[in-house]
Amino acid sequence: MGMHDEAKLDRKFTEFARQMNLYLNHFPKHEKYGLALEIRRAAYETYGFIVEAQKRYHKKTTLTNLDIRHEQLRMLIRLAHSLGYFGYRIGQQADHPEETGEHRYLALSRMVDELGRMIGGWIAVSHPTNRESS
Repeated sequence: MGMHDEAKLDRKFTEFARQMNLYLNHFPKHEKYGLALEIRRAAYETYGFIVEAQKRYHKKTTLTNLDIRHEQLRMLIRLAHSLGYFGYRIGQQADHPEETGEHRYLALSRMVDELGRMIGGWIAVSHPTNRESS
């Protein structure tokens, strides 16, 4: 992954973090320090692994940890959606919770998927499969 691609990944993560924090601030009050905090922690640890991988010469372990933490982030967001937490507005149930929740979940899910594709590309470039020609 070249410098230009790393800058793209950094920018995409920043966009995701901005949107994620906006939505997490609307979670029900009883989840502010539960699932919302865990999603934030997973996101920030994912970002930490991105920075670490950019700086390390040998990246295999860091990229593996990045991939794992990214998948955990994806699962936590899916869990929040299945519990209906994206359907809240300022800690209270939104007027149309199913519609609001689905929209917010899909927006975050698309961003997480895009980050995953970028991370997968980075892993593929860093660790090409050794293939023997027949």
